[in-house]
Amino acid sequence: MATVDNPPNALEWGLAELINQPELLRKATEELDNVVGRGRLVQESDFPKLNYVKACAREAFRLHPITDFIIPHVSMADTVVANYFIPKGSHVLLRRQGIGHNPRVWEEPLKFKPERHLKSDGSNLVLTEPSLKLITFSTGRRGCPGLMLGTSMTLMLFARLLHGFTWSVPPNQSRIDLSESDGDTTKAKPLVAFAEPRLLAEAYHVY
Repeated sequence: MATVDNPPNALEWGLAELINQPELLRKATEELDNVVGRGRLVQESDFPKLNYVKACAREAFRLHPITDFIIPHVSMADTVVANYFIPKGSHVLLRRQGIGHNPRVWEEPLKFKPERHLKSDGSNLVLTEPSLKLITFSTGRRGCPGLMLGTSMTLMLFARLLHGFTWSVPPNQSRIDLSESDGDTTKAKPLVAFAEPRLLAEAYHVY
């Protein structure tokens, strides 16, 4: 379920955030045009070169996780983490938003800033986070078994929709509503936006 739920949630939030910030949306579509062109659809082989699109997806995961807490874990032995003593047998719950919105971990944590994830050397960006700044798919031996499928689904959905269409706010709105559901981290209102094809006609014919 997590593999299926995570990608569309990240897509909906990420697309909503980008539509509200046209300059960021332009950067993502320019990267896609430079890497893929306008004569075909995005393929998995393009992923290593789509660092800005991946940064947008990571930022959506950070700012708007599908659920607030990861699956509970039980400590196998007495241990100390960040000066906190955790006795053996303790049930440990990690809060995604507690980490993703923490100002001691992230600068301007409530702002959607994909650039914060880009590496200075331009090397390949991944959606996982070994340093535990993000725990979208959990981590370690008890991490999500659907990690590869979930990240691939997220990137394919996100990249193809950004690349294939020009997105805009409906005429009766000034911006996309980014409010969350009561007691949940999902959007309070489904994303409604205008989409116009932007690729060559033959790119949409998939056999």
